[in-house]
Amino acid sequence: MVFISELVSSLILAVVQGISEWFPISSDGHLVLFERILDYRGGLFFDVALHLGTLLAVVIYFSKDVVKIIREIFSGRIKSREGKLGLLIALATVPAALVGYFFRNVFELAFSSLGVAALGFAVSGIFLIIASLKKRRDKKLGYLESLMIGVAQIFALFPGLSRSGSTIGMGMLLGLKEKEAIKFSFLISIPIILGANILVLGNTKLSSDLVLPVFVSFVVGIISIHLLYDKSFVTKKNLKWYGVYALALGILIGIWSLIF
Repeated sequence: MVFISELVSSLILAVVQGISEWFPISSDGHLVLFERILDYRGGLFFDVALHLGTLLAVVIYFSKDVVKIIREIFSGRIKSREGKLGLLIALATVPAALVGYFFRNVFELAFSSLGVAALGFAVSGIFLIIASLKKRRDKKLGYLESLMIGVAQIFALFPGLSRSGSTIGMGMLLGLKEKEAIKFSFLISIPIILGANILVLGNTKLSSDLVLPVFVSFVVGIISIHLLYDKSFVTKKNLKWYGVYALALGILIGIWSLIF
């Protein structure tokens, strides 16, 4: 019975990861919250393993783009469309990669705090609401825009602050088209999540009890990306509602953590 209970909890968390990694509502914050609700202590290794599932989802979903980018970069054609996109992705990755690596102990401690997650949700919610109010300008993605989106990704290292929300919101604030902001946000997640997996998982093989949760995270992640990117579940018009949700959740979690 204990094993079944733990399996069900891990699968619920896998579904939560698959949805919240791509919707602008913070996967890490939701994992902290649901692990507390389910009284399940998977730890950092478990959380990063679930991210492996969503990493596979985005790589497969945008496999054509990924292959073209890699091919152009290694061929030295950095002035081509895909070659330049590869450079922009690399530039946007640097800020969070450096901060995450040198201050990883700080962020690991933050993941154990429900209060930090509550604050993160509230800040993320306010940011999304502000981003939804910015007038659209249809600006092209350049090096400055890429760097600023990369800086926004730093804040998502804290639980509750959505990585997709921070990067999509920053892209829209800078005047990018909705689909361009979403796609770039998803693509720059690949090196960041891959780096986190290498740093935490290393050469360690996934245990048998993690295989199913990772697979569920992958499947749900594919569906979520499809809904967001192809079915336009995130637009400038409805971005504020994700912000309202995150802000309300942050307030509720803050009250709950103070009482209990």
